[in-house]
Amino acid sequence: MSQIISKPWGQEIIFTEPNLPYTGKILKISAGKRLSLQYHDQKTETLVLISGQAKITHYDKTENMEPNFGYTILANSIHRLEAVTDSQIIETSTPETGTTFRVEDDYSRGNETKTNITNLPHHD
Repeated sequence: MSQIISKPWGQEIIFTEPNLPYTGKILKISAGKRLSLQYHDQKTETLVLISGQAKITHYDKTENMEPNFGYTILANSIHRLEAVTDSQIIETSTPETGTTFRVEDDYSRGNETKTNITNLPHHD
């Protein structure tokens, strides 16, 4: 099972089923592109650079990502990823629920709210 989602900065491949208590993704970020400066009200994530060169902004600083090192971003923590070269980053996180608040966005996108399908009421 995988779902490929095109993004203005590249693409994300979600490789976990939506009803699990966690989400796994591969973020493919094109050289020179960056994600929103953002925070999530419910989601906690850990990011690992597996190829390329990328920068991460978190905890009021920007640094080069170290390959194979986990960067954990807690809910409500402002963060951003930026690819120096074409990069692949694995993201593991709590379920895709809540709102992503975009503080800055190169692509003029608004905030995004998601509901995990396991949290939807069942109708018989």
